[in-house]
Amino acid sequence: MAHHSIRIREARTHNLRRLDIDVPRAQVVVFVGVSGSGKSSLVFDTIAAEANYQLNETYPPFTRNRLPKWARPEVTHIDGLSPVVVIDQRRLGGNARSTVGTITDIWTYLRLLFSRVSTPHVGEATCFSFNEPAGMCPTCSGIGEVVASAVDRFVDLDKSLNEGAVLLPGFAPGGYWYSHFADVGVFPLDRPLRHWSRNERDALLYGARAAGASAKRLPREYQGVVERFERIYLRSSDDMSERKKKTLTEFTRSEMCPDCHGDRLHKESRSATVLGHTIGEMARMEVSELAERVKGVTEASVAPVVSALTDRLQAMVAIGLGYLHLGRSTTTLSGGESQRIKTLRHLGSSLTEMIYVFDEPTVGLHPHDVASMTDLLGRLRDKGNCVLVVEHDPAVMAVADQVIEVGPGAGEQGGTLVYQGSFEGLCRAGTATAAALRQHRRVKEDPRTPRGQITVAGATRNNLKNVTADIPTGVMTVFTGVAGSGKSSLAGELIDQHDAVVIDQRPVSANRRSTPITYTGITAPLRKLFARHHGVAAGLFSANSDGACPGCQGLGTICTDLAFMEDQETVCDTCQGRRFRPEVLRYTVDGMSIADIDDLTISEAIHRLPDRAIVRAVRHLDEVGLGYLRLGQPLTTLSGGECQRVKIAKALRDSTAPALYILDEPTTGLHMQDIDTLLGLLDGLVDHGHTVVLIEHNLDVIRRADWMLELGPGPGKHGGRLLYQGPVAGVTGTATAEALHQDGTGDRAGR
Repeated sequence: MAHHSIRIREARTHNLRRLDIDVPRAQVVVFVGVSGSGKSSLVFDTIAAEANYQLNETYPPFTRNRLPKWARPEVTHIDGLSPVVVIDQRRLGGNARSTVGTITDIWTYLRLLFSRVSTPHVGEATCFSFNEPAGMCPTCSGIGEVVASAVDRFVDLDKSLNEGAVLLPGFAPGGYWYSHFADVGVFPLDRPLRHWSRNERDALLYGARAAGASAKRLPREYQGVVERFERIYLRSSDDMSERKKKTLTEFTRSEMCPDCHGDRLHKESRSATVLGHTIGEMARMEVSELAERVKGVTEASVAPVVSALTDRLQAMVAIGLGYLHLGRSTTTLSGGESQRIKTLRHLGSSLTEMIYVFDEPTVGLHPHDVASMTDLLGRLRDKGNCVLVVEHDPAVMAVADQVIEVGPGAGEQGGTLVYQGSFEGLCRAGTATAAALRQHRRVKEDPRTPRGQITVAGATRNNLKNVTADIPTGVMTVFTGVAGSGKSSLAGELIDQHDAVVIDQRPVSANRRSTPITYTGITAPLRKLFARHHGVAAGLFSANSDGACPGCQGLGTICTDLAFMEDQETVCDTCQGRRFRPEVLRYTVDGMSIADIDDLTISEAIHRLPDRAIVRAVRHLDEVGLGYLRLGQPLTTLSGGECQRVKIAKALRDSTAPALYILDEPTTGLHMQDIDTLLGLLDGLVDHGHTVVLIEHNLDVIRRADWMLELGPGPGKHGGRLLYQGPVAGVTGTATAEALHQDGTGDRAGR
């Protein structure tokens, strides 16, 4: 019999408190609650984890080894599950070969079209694939760019060779390569390079390849600095060490491939046209324009291909991605764009009764674009699927078939079911979300006076149309505009033209052993606190040295190698996962052993650990609203929004000289009531003399800014112009002005 709901009994994952709930299937169910309340623990770490764990168990060990690992959730009973697709905001990433065209499969149809009806006829579809030897440009191997030496960065003209004028590693005096050019007896070693003749400089850099008289006096075996650098760094195929990668980043730049000019394909494929356009030209057209253009192909033989291609392109336009082009590299897409592309791939699927789990699908969307996303969620549900959404945006709650709130607070204060029912019912309930829905903020009446201004001049990156903008210093400025209007491009120009500290949502650490304890550097003060208390050596309280459990060497787990099956990681029998020797655990401070410290939340640590250095180090994490994190929690488990707040805390802790801070959508992952905390923090940065620039769509944040710049009016080539710069109260006639006005009339769901 078909289940009508997912039944969960006694869920205890993370902070869930024996939660019982029936989640309806075949509906759009939106999960809300303050940050850290347990909604992600319920949706991702209980429902999705159990479904994926059970699905993976159906595969043989060899396959299971290659699938992502899902830990079983702590739950007494769960049924009514079906396979889960998790659509999160992790950026698509991918490598240099991954483009919008390849990730959406649209390129496959376009290649097919060209292989059938192009003039001249070139051959199979593989001839139009830049990832296949048959199609790729031989010069750049289908990447469209080549790595070239940034020769202008190789030397410091104000120094002589003896003073280390050649800046490349190994080329300074005493370095491995120095004697190769210093000992040839041709170059003046003590004269700054600025006073050399052009010919002398060219001879040093390019050796015999350089024209000019001095080149003739060079020994036959002399190799120029550039030649030697390229041999070591660009032509050797050995694995890249971190140091080598750093050198490459510093002394090379990517340039467009001189042969294919970015088309990625070999000569024959670049010459073929359909409707008078090459495939490279089509890859550079905006998707919305390409969708119209392709309809012009009327040959009956390719009608099915044209129809499939048009469907895919129009679906992209429908979800507001019509401004992208197929050649765009996936590594340059924002989190919100990545998420919509992932959704698009599932709309084309014929599977039904699946569970789709979305993590804040409106991130990166202007209020004006949210309807296109909520429409997608409805379409997935109408195909017979169960759609579960973790979200803070009232516009998404408003279209839900059911809203579930987990709370009432964060961490220890959360983990229970506080509301389940309709959105209308939620608006009248007594929960944190209900209270935030009823609250209205006004536009700032008296914005701060700027100290000065910095100018971004003549910006043309991506779709920017020669934009020049003045950003006031010593105040909080917000960049806004519809998705794809050019906000991130303008911020990128600002970062390039002026030094800036970027606070984004990328992970804080890739290391499983990294925790708030290691990140804030309180490991040593903690050991000293215990050592002081008991008059023993601090090394005793280190799981990496004297105090370590002999069974697991202080890891807490034992890894057993099971040959071709996956390694089995089990909790250490000797210490039960506590990592220390028993005699170390007998020493306590305020009733806690050194191992118990891991379970303390940051807020508790501030009250229970009597040490100024510890309190000073973790206080900022508490101030940014992360007091609910446990000290021993791996930082790899943090969400994007949490990572960003950890970075804000670091900025607050380290802030000395006035700096320019740029934050990319800092409200990601924040409940409406937590936005006040965030705004307080940003105000704190400004009060310390810093300049804060936000890329943001949240209307409550826009209202509190001192200054705003709006880009638009549309996405892609329809955007890239500066529509407004000035105080927020003065904006009229733009998408943001409309949203602010609509929202101000009490229509919360109109965001």
